[in-house]
Amino acid sequence: MSGLLYRIGEFLLPLHHVLPPLTVAAVAGVVLPRFLVRSPWAHRTPRLTLGLWGLLVLVLTASLSLAVLQLFFPVAESHRMSEAAEGCFLSGGARCAAVMLDDMGRFSARAWAGFAAAVCPPFALALAFARELAEFRRRRLRHAELVRMVGTWRAELRATVLPHTTPAVYCLPGRAPQVVVSEGAVRALTEEQLAAALEHERAHITGRHHLLTAAASAVGALARRLPLARSVRDEVPLLLEMAADDRALRRCSRRSLAVALYAVAAGQAPHAALAAGGSSAVLRMRRILEPPTERPTVQGVALLVLTLAVGLPALAGLCCSVPGLGM
Repeated sequence: MSGLLYRIGEFLLPLHHVLPPLTVAAVAGVVLPRFLVRSPWAHRTPRLTLGLWGLLVLVLTASLSLAVLQLFFPVAESHRMSEAAEGCFLSGGARCAAVMLDDMGRFSARAWAGFAAAVCPPFALALAFARELAEFRRRRLRHAELVRMVGTWRAELRATVLPHTTPAVYCLPGRAPQVVVSEGAVRALTEEQLAAALEHERAHITGRHHLLTAAASAVGALARRLPLARSVRDEVPLLLEMAADDRALRRCSRRSLAVALYAVAAGQAPHAALAAGGSSAVLRMRRILEPPTERPTVQGVALLVLTLAVGLPALAGLCCSVPGLGM
């Protein structure tokens, strides 16, 4: 048994500089997402929680890139890479390029392959994001053409009205955004309630929430079984709806918005749209009508998560690349 452990130690010792970024990736990809999903304060401040989800995705991507890079570099070259980066940071300008070229010129072919492999995680994420945006734009243009054909622009509403009896309110964001409302919603809602629903949709447009929705879909498509990817895919759209609710409440009453959500909850919006109703309407109505009275722990817990998410990668990079701090 001791011989087996000794052989395992001999195998892992040269890879000690890979373990810290992998640990950070595990924390960001598995541990913190479960903590954030179960936190009772996550829905109280949706914009802050959205920032935390985005930060976790960035930490996971950077940690995976660092782990791949360290895997290709021998320990000695990994330390020299840190020294080269420090020289670039301190000197800057043309001397930075010279320092990088001098050091990189002494790297092996395996090191060059490491740089190429390290780019794969962020490149894959960017490619998936671009694909989601392209698909979103295609669906949006197709539906916008249909809206132009059958809809009627109402200047007093600043929205296009569709001849449909089911109450529905949604927006088509993008370069030429527009808010769409059905005749059923115009008839079913009072003036104040309709204004609340329209403010909700304009909040989506102003906040460019379709970009965050596409990013969440891209993360979910890349790693469906990873807890972080699943949580981002499921939580981000809900948080965006809550953020739009909060922005709409600046100009309307809670009761008006809640009644509007109830009325348009059954309305079906196209995939290229962000709707006021939808499957999350009941949860959001409860949140609007019963706002939390105490929020003393939100800032403290959020600060803790931020500290872990930002501090762990820095510590990992320090342990991986600086001579004398490795195992």
